[in-house]
Amino acid sequence: MSATETKQKVVGKPALAGFPFPSCPGCQHPVVGRMVFEVVEELGLGGKTIVVIGVGCHGGPMFFANIDAILAPHGRAPDIATAAKRLRPDALVFTVQGDGDCVAIGAGPFIGALTRGEKFTTIMCNNTNYGTTGGQLAPTTVMGQVTSTTPKGRSSELGGYPIHTAELAATFRGTAYSARGALTTGAWYQRTKKFIRTAFEKQINKVGFSFVEVISACPPNWHLTPVECLEWIDEVAVKEFPLGEFKNLGEIT
Repeated sequence: MSATETKQKVVGKPALAGFPFPSCPGCQHPVVGRMVFEVVEELGLGGKTIVVIGVGCHGGPMFFANIDAILAPHGRAPDIATAAKRLRPDALVFTVQGDGDCVAIGAGPFIGALTRGEKFTTIMCNNTNYGTTGGQLAPTTVMGQVTSTTPKGRSSELGGYPIHTAELAATFRGTAYSARGALTTGAWYQRTKKFIRTAFEKQINKVGFSFVEVISACPPNWHLTPVECLEWIDEVAVKEFPLGEFKNLGEIT
């Protein structure tokens, strides 16, 4: 290298990521965390960000992040985020929740935030089961999926039908943005990251509530290898949960 040449860092761990949190091999929750940290850094809001962490595997990457964090009681992250945003309206406030924390035990607080059109963001990791407690049936478990409580697969007679959270959020008048992404390819990583950035921008511009659902692999409870998980998402999960944007408003009237 000559005296006039310089090195430029083109990729690396986001500075906000902090200490790495151990996860199961193939778990994509840390990838969701990385996307969030990258977006916050790109927006230059590391010192003005508050994350409210729900209970579950999804919260791991957030525990040691270099941003202000609040650990909420199970399912109550939207309530805590409501208080944080109203007390600190200029802060970037978002919840990180699993599908169980958000739309099972947390369905009431989530619906309440949607009804009021609270101006914070929810990022929901959807791994179609209760990952932390042993892989039981969850609101997002797809039809026919085997879990520890549906050994013969989910049936409508016993387990009902999976909830489509991104579509649900889009129906509320106070929602400015709702989208669903995945992490199966580099292209979908970039698209999902763009969804998160757009959701944050809606909050920054005080438009309304914003929501991003991310389908996330769970190899131990799906009983699949990490590579097989990516195939299952493409072949099964995405057919039940289509990817893309479901609502994108510049203003709410």
